[in-house]
Amino acid sequence: MTAIRRGRVERFGSVLRYVLLIAGAVLFLTPFYLLVRNALSSDADITSPHWKPLPSHLRWSNLRQLFDDESVPMWHSLVNSLVVAVSQTAGTIVLAALAGYGLARIPFRYANVVFGAVVATLLIPASVTFVPSFIVVSSLGWLNTLRGLIVPGVFQAFACFLFRQYFLGFPTEIEDAARIDGLGYWGTFWRIVVPNSKAILAAVGTLTFIGSWNAFLWPLIIAQDPDSWTVQLSLSTFITAQTINLHELFAAALVSILPLVVVFLFLQRFIVQGVERTGING
Repeated sequence: MTAIRRGRVERFGSVLRYVLLIAGAVLFLTPFYLLVRNALSSDADITSPHWKPLPSHLRWSNLRQLFDDESVPMWHSLVNSLVVAVSQTAGTIVLAALAGYGLARIPFRYANVVFGAVVATLLIPASVTFVPSFIVVSSLGWLNTLRGLIVPGVFQAFACFLFRQYFLGFPTEIEDAARIDGLGYWGTFWRIVVPNSKAILAAVGTLTFIGSWNAFLWPLIIAQDPDSWTVQLSLSTFITAQTINLHELFAAALVSILPLVVVFLFLQRFIVQGVERTGING
């Protein structure tokens, strides 16, 4: 192949790559565009058979109307979701990291058996555990409380799996040097391993936060009082058998995804790095 022909092939490949990337970006951003458009539209513009790229009039008052709606505690729901998501994320990181490090580094005869049991729980559908979990939470008097929403989801088997796989690939030389300096497993974990594991901590934290924020079924069962509603339950109230409040629904959906977009934009590179470094070892 001549240099000229090779250059043409490379240019064609580069152009094709950019075209595919642009097409993929458009497909990815289209739902967000429609969400913003409908959040600032009237119900008539949303349901009009004559679709327009932009509504006839941008209704910024939809956002004010959303938070002024006394039938839906939107502000309170956002705060509840934030408390639940942050608490579950922090708890999951601490417990799963400790469990993963113990299974990866601390010699124990039945370590593989315990790890297999943890992984086996991933095969159980979450809906199967709702009834026994509800009975436990109810017996503790945690219905309609943030404790009932937070505690059952603090430990996650998948997070433990990711941490264990990551720590298997962690350089043992660094840990050996720490033990020579007199640190035990506990000191080595907190002083050496954790500061050098920011990628997996951010990855697990981001995935846990997003999953907790988007949770619907468990809050639907536990949070029967509007004071304990999360943002997903508030969203569901805009669609009932009697009425469908479209403009407030889209406005609420827009507000509810903003925290997720911010978290993802700041931590997206850590998600890829953390999952890549798990290596699926062992």
